[in-house]
Amino acid sequence: MNWTNILTVYLKELKDSLRDRRTLISMVVIPTIAMPGLFALVAFISFKVASEVAATAPTIMVIGGDDSPRVRGALIAHPTVKVLPIAGAWKQQIADKQLRAAVELPAGLDAALERGESPGITVYNYDGEMRSGRAVQEVRAFFSAYAETIVVARLGERGLTPAAIKPLVVKTENVAPPEKVGGNVIGGFIPYFFLILAFTGAMYTAMDLTAGEKERGTMETLLCSPVGRGDIVVGKFLMILTASLGTVACSLVSMGVTLTVGGALLVQKIGAAGTAAATRSADRFSAMMTLDPLGLIGVLGMLLPMVVLFSAALFAISLLAKNYKEAQTYVSPLIIVILMPAMIGMLPGVELNWRLALVPVLNVSLASKELVSGVWHWDLLALIFGSSCVYAAVALWLAVKMFNREDVIFRA
Repeated sequence: MNWTNILTVYLKELKDSLRDRRTLISMVVIPTIAMPGLFALVAFISFKVASEVAATAPTIMVIGGDDSPRVRGALIAHPTVKVLPIAGAWKQQIADKQLRAAVELPAGLDAALERGESPGITVYNYDGEMRSGRAVQEVRAFFSAYAETIVVARLGERGLTPAAIKPLVVKTENVAPPEKVGGNVIGGFIPYFFLILAFTGAMYTAMDLTAGEKERGTMETLLCSPVGRGDIVVGKFLMILTASLGTVACSLVSMGVTLTVGGALLVQKIGAAGTAAATRSADRFSAMMTLDPLGLIGVLGMLLPMVVLFSAALFAISLLAKNYKEAQTYVSPLIIVILMPAMIGMLPGVELNWRLALVPVLNVSLASKELVSGVWHWDLLALIFGSSCVYAAVALWLAVKMFNREDVIFRA
């Protein structure tokens, strides 16, 4: 292996790749501008929709209750809901999202409450719909407060205080530091996006340096040069690895800036409401965005052998194709192979163990979720890093073997 020849091949491929528009788009434009811009747009729209839902009183109808003016009148006067006149087919209106909820009051509700009974109230809603869910939340809050005033009045008649029926008050307090909270909430998404970007960053370069060269007829010229095939493979592989790592690096810097600046603006926007709920929401969001910096470095370290595996595997698979279009047919479905294990790693309850530590992609995803939470399982991390290196070495060996086969290089 001649490192001078390898460096020559690498620099030649680097120069050609930097001139290629597709490579620049996949390696620089998408991770640096498109992905952060997309996330910022989604966050802005989500915040906008949530703010509009919170600021608009949901529409409801009150069914029955004509003989219970106290409860019905209090519900109609409740400021957080807008009561509409009773109309036909109100269930269909809820299903069509023209009405958010309907409250059915039983006959004789006021009288039943005076007798000390517990009558049932039915709330009809559109399950899973955001605005309908908020209507149900506001109706429940109203009846909870109304019931509490009745309880307080009944206790007062008997000379008791509300504490008589609440002998214990249970509070919860978070003892985990912010970086552990943030890592537990969004830690699974970090390796997911990095793995996808590492794969896509290597994919287009690998196809261009193999099937693309076959299609352009430049592969034969390269093979005629006084450079060993092993050196050519290593030089091309290093270029694919550079494209993958460059994509991850651009994404890391851009996402870091986006989360820092955009997160601060969003927290400021949430906290500007001045309410206790807004303050709690801002605190929770700040905790979510707090990650262990050493854990992020650890994630990058765990990703390195996986990036090598992607680069070598994509090089070997693309080499089988006779042109760029055929290489796309072979390589594109592999994104699902990367997506599924990474998505499994984001599921709650799936934790890192000795068996999952040997599953490619899934092991890195689970380990990364632990690392950004500040949890370091050194024995499992060593197993994951070692097994990933073995998988990467096998893929690279396979790429070298295939490049030495004439039926693969000159496949027509």
